[in-house]
Amino acid sequence: MRAAILFLSVLLLSACEDEPRFDERYDKAATEIEARAKAMDADIAKSDQAAPAASKDLSETAKPSNPPPSSGE
Repeated sequence: MRAAILFLSVLLLSACEDEPRFDERYDKAATEIEARAKAMDADIAKSDQAAPAASKDLSETAKPSNPPPSSGE
């Protein structure tokens, strides 16, 4: 009986792993958030550069197409 209790207690202690401390988890999360923010900023900068180039491609003389006026009949 003592052997079983000793075995179970050793088994339970070995199953418990050291979980990361709060500071370690915080630093990891902060690093991930910062990396995501930099990626978003890069995407925004890229789209801001592409927007003026796309607007230059549009011709200013293009008029919206409207249907011919109705004759009223």
